[in-house]
Amino acid sequence: MSFKLKLYNFFKTIFPSSYSELGVFIFFTLLYGILGWYIALDYRIIYDSRIPWDSYFSFDNRSIVMTGGSFERHPLSYYFFNWIRELALYISDGKTNAVFRLALAWFSNLAVSLSILQVFKYLKNIIGLPNPLSLLLIFLFGFFSTNILLSFTPENFTYTLFLLTLYNHYSAIKLKKDEKTPALALTLAGITIGGLTITNIVKVFIPVAFEKNIFKSWKKFGNIVFRVSLTCVCFILLYLNRINFKYQHIFDQTNRQYEKFSNVKSIPTWDMIASFFFGGNILFSSFIIRDKHNMKGFNYKALIMDAYSSWVPYIFISLLLALIFWSYFRNFKNKLAQVLMISFFIDIIIHCVLKFGLHTSYIYGGHFVFVYPLLLGWLFHSYRSAPKTLSFLTVVIGILLVYLSMNNYFRMTEFFHFMNQYYQ
Repeated sequence: MSFKLKLYNFFKTIFPSSYSELGVFIFFTLLYGILGWYIALDYRIIYDSRIPWDSYFSFDNRSIVMTGGSFERHPLSYYFFNWIRELALYISDGKTNAVFRLALAWFSNLAVSLSILQVFKYLKNIIGLPNPLSLLLIFLFGFFSTNILLSFTPENFTYTLFLLTLYNHYSAIKLKKDEKTPALALTLAGITIGGLTITNIVKVFIPVAFEKNIFKSWKKFGNIVFRVSLTCVCFILLYLNRINFKYQHIFDQTNRQYEKFSNVKSIPTWDMIASFFFGGNILFSSFIIRDKHNMKGFNYKALIMDAYSSWVPYIFISLLLALIFWSYFRNFKNKLAQVLMISFFIDIIIHCVLKFGLHTSYIYGGHFVFVYPLLLGWLFHSYRSAPKTLSFLTVVIGILLVYLSMNNYFRMTEFFHFMNQYYQ
């Protein structure tokens, strides 16, 4: 295959290539764009030079924009956000004003809209769902709290969501055709995805384990070892170069970060798992306003999520999880479904078992929320010859969509009330 054709296929994978895909992309770009435009121009919450972290839902907007985040968790994001920041400053003539905030918001909007497009392409082209079902699932996904928040938030999770959805779509194309992921593509995925959040590099290697006959041929197995090793070596060298090869800093900082983010006991563990990890990424809960300071004398108000206070959200999340695990067991022999679920299990282990950041796990949604619509898509696909079950699933998803959109709309009005009070 010529380089020109490979480049064409690459852009065809990322961007809309049909009228339905173009419609989905334009719809969400406009929807999120209007939201981000309003927030960026009328409020200073997206970027305030006095507030480095936590102004809303524990996002570290200013810190991320200026530094890319802590090196032990986001080893290479420093370089990526240098480009983002400089481009935004170029658009705003070097000022961190409303135009600067608007540029940051629109970069986030494009990343999230392209992520939704990748999920739609997967549903339509990989799973083979008809457009009405694909649209039903994509609207459900589009109204997840994670996507709403990340659509105007300059954060690592925003771009991780795009990279993970793109890579899952790309690797699914390769697996469906019984082709291997080329060494260059695997290395680039490892550097970009792992560079933004180090734990996600493991997810890059999951599809490789499902390539055809890898354990029946020493040649194929050796090729996989070579590709994985090349990715790891390149990533490690870039990581060490980022910290001037002072590798001891990694262990020291990682231990401190783990102690800091894994020992919060203000809410029972089961409720943090339900309300924050499984729930907060999808369905907004009620909010709490807290007093914060920037350690330099400036005090400000911060908004965080509370645990669910009503039985209805717990029913919603329980029903959605029941559908997800139903899909998993129904498609247990499907290697593409296994790739998705194993990726999801990695996040469950990190946050629910090891409890890292469990009290704020609603902000980590960019690492895994795309798994929900995709596994629901595989559930629909598995019952394509059972009209009654298909109708039942459609009705259930429709009810979930109505409740989700109403709840999240109401909670966003509370978010705007918070901004009107403290961030005008």
